Amino acid sequence: MFGMLPFERTNDNFFDTFDNFQRKFFGESGANMPAFRTDIRDAGEHFILECELPGFRKEDIRLDLKDGILTIAAQRSESEEDKAQKGQYIRRERRYGTFSRSFDVTGIDESGITAAYKDGILELRLPKARPVVPEAKRIAID
Repeated sequence: MFGMLPFERTNDNFFDTFDNFQRKFFGESGANMPAFRTDIRDAGEHFILECELPGFRKEDIRLDLKDGILTIAAQRSESEEDKAQKGQYIRRERRYGTFSRSFDVTGIDESGITAAYKDGILELRLPKARPVVPEAKRIAID
């Protein structure tokens, strides 16, 4: 039974100081852990934003765009079956609640943003806004 408990290092070295900062500062509650991991790639004409959201259904994910800020929110609720078995857990690490992150999308063509969700990965294509090139005009002389 005790073999199922995660191993924790108590012998910190210089490099572990940064890795363990958040755990030590906020404690083991996990309430302040990052919402979800995100990768952003430059694919030439557009950016690709990939978010790890394993265990979520597409219906649980919400994308909002307002004033140049893209907010990705996902909500996981505890099922009745989980609540009934709550007293039987030895250790519980899965989190329930709302997870969200916001991104500044300045320089993005907001009307062309597309999203797809497959195998726990939310992928957004963010097309780069085309720079407005001022027209050259010839002025007639009177």
